[in-house]
Amino acid sequence: MACLNGGRTRSEHAAVPLSPAELAADALAVRRAGAFAVHVHPRDARGRQTMAAAACDAAVDAIRAAAPRLPVGLTTSSGVDPDPFARAAAVRAWRRAPDFVSVNLSELGWAGIVRAALHAGIAVEAGLSTPDHAGELASSPFAHQVVRALVEVEGGVDEARAIAGAIPPEVPQLWHGLGERTWEVIPAAIAAGHQVRVGFEDVLVLPDGRMAQSNAELVAAAVALGAPPPAAG
Repeated sequence: MACLNGGRTRSEHAAVPLSPAELAADALAVRRAGAFAVHVHPRDARGRQTMAAAACDAAVDAIRAAAPRLPVGLTTSSGVDPDPFARAAAVRAWRRAPDFVSVNLSELGWAGIVRAALHAGIAVEAGLSTPDHAGELASSPFAHQVVRALVEVEGGVDEARAIAGAIPPEVPQLWHGLGERTWEVIPAAIAAGHQVRVGFEDVLVLPDGRMAQSNAELVAAAVALGAPPPAAG
């Protein structure tokens, strides 16, 4: 999966996509590079993250026009709006429903947002950043309703494995890291048979430490980590 922008600003990287047209162009590029889906944070006219229907509908429409059949996911992060009731209401107000949303179990009111999404027919990714969050998912009524669990770690592989071990075994997992440790987490996830995520939201540099020029370059680097080695001879 490609996470195209997150809360990143142009001061962090000049190629961070913000407008619907930019998100659409990046979505097409990352699909060609090997991404199976995109996760985006729509922006308002001032470039601020938003869950408002006008901006979210425009982003989803633009991506679907540029890259048909590519699943599109939106954020429900408290970084967009700290009020969980407002975020749940925003999900219900969308007219161009995304294919999935990410809901962080570390955030107050997460269950209400999950309910709003499922009621709207939108699949849910459960964001888990500690083993306790994985335990909350396992004991919740949503354990068998989420499309996948996101294993989201600031640390390395040991932290990811600790979270993964508390996730119900029948729930698909997607692992991703933050910053340069992304490139430790991705190969471990691939080796364990899990999906992975990469993009400007998570990391700005390539495995060798060079600044990535685009989201597509990051996706291509992640795909290469899972490629089989060349045949001998």
